[in-house]
Amino acid sequence: MASVQASNSASDIFAALNAQATAASSAGGSTSAAVQDRFLQLLITQLKNQDPLNPLDNAAVTTQISQINTVAGIERLNATLETLLGAYGESQAMQAAALIGKDVLVGGSGLVLAGSEARGGVNLAGPADRVVLTVLDAAGRSVQTQVLGAHEAGSFSFVWDGRTDTGAVAPPGNYRFTVVAERAGEKVEATALQLGTVSALIRDKSGSFQLDLGGLGRVNFDQVQQVF
Repeated sequence: MASVQASNSASDIFAALNAQATAASSAGGSTSAAVQDRFLQLLITQLKNQDPLNPLDNAAVTTQISQINTVAGIERLNATLETLLGAYGESQAMQAAALIGKDVLVGGSGLVLAGSEARGGVNLAGPADRVVLTVLDAAGRSVQTQVLGAHEAGSFSFVWDGRTDTGAVAPPGNYRFTVVAERAGEKVEATALQLGTVSALIRDKSGSFQLDLGGLGRVNFDQVQQVF
């Protein structure tokens, strides 16, 4: 009749357990429940066949049981987080889908003059008591310079009326702009924002969603500064 050799330490239990877990992982993976079951089976076998004169270390066994329970808890936590992330992704998709057809402000310095106006924006790293906008044509020549006044930190939009510094009407087309912000004579970091229209919602390889702005390309949902 086959017999089971007795072990003198709890570490032998986990040596065997790790060997089985590795084999199970190679065969397609194992769950924490399966690991717990194998552990208990090995532990019971060890208890039945232990040397009465040199029994298992109770403290070591208790520690190992606690570690097994910790692994099971982490697995359940991971499953919960995956569920929450999935729900968040679906929520983000619904929010992003609601932006299709809307105009948004994202990073960039382009201005499109159509009709009698062009809209753009600025994001200030801090409050500024003077913000100056300069509109440039395709050749980089200044078309109009205007003072946008004081603004708090954050993003805001502006509208160019399509006129030059002389009051003449500028031809429709593509322009760009620069912005300079100051507070008490000190420069404030200012980022130009351009207007784009959301034409589609795209899921990338990582599972996140991007907004397709046509000629402006794709941007992440969190890059949108304002929605109109």
